[in-house]
Amino acid sequence: MGIEERRKREKEGRRSAILKAARKLFFEKGFKSVTVAQIAKKAELSKGAVYLYFSSKEEIYSRILLFDIEKFHERVSRIVLKGESASKMLENFAQVYIDFFLADRELFRILMAYMVHTDHNNLSEEMNNCLIRSTNKTIDTIEDIIRQGVASGEFPPHTAVRQSRNALWGLLNGGISLHLFTGKEESREQMIRSTIMTGLDHYIHGLKENRKPHILNPATGLAG
Repeated sequence: MGIEERRKREKEGRRSAILKAARKLFFEKGFKSVTVAQIAKKAELSKGAVYLYFSSKEEIYSRILLFDIEKFHERVSRIVLKGESASKMLENFAQVYIDFFLADRELFRILMAYMVHTDHNNLSEEMNNCLIRSTNKTIDTIEDIIRQGVASGEFPPHTAVRQSRNALWGLLNGGISLHLFTGKEESREQMIRSTIMTGLDHYIHGLKENRKPHILNPATGLAG
């Protein structure tokens, strides 16, 4: 192995150690409570070494978030390719979404904080755009499934696809937010699954039964 390749591997190793340490600390303590100094100590590096690879704590969590969102997309892509009904794909999507964030609650908190404070997160424009694109891929997947349902005749041809997409996105995140950090620990998972899957059942039923065309207001994009 040449010197240059060895150096490259060492840099990748340090970068990976920083992200691994930060992820563990974020999960244990919550994003706000963790400092760069703590991340450095956990990674067995100096604080200055951390800043050689990342400009801020926000960039570190953004890299973690970006990596995990991409892992989520890999799982979801297998659902969409199965060729099942749109209703079944939406159910599978919801289950994967729930499982993903139940496994890492701090990641969900970070994602919600990012979406609420997109303009105040101390990130470079490039990183901010990467996160926006990655998050939009998740939303676009929901839209693609609904469009498949319209194309197959499972959902009515006049379905307001984007409004339906946004409604489901709100249902998923709202259901998780409602119970993930409140109530008794032993009942949280059951409450989240019950809330979202019951809501999804009504949502899908509404899509299928909505046979009366809606006239959209061109100024607002909302049904009249």
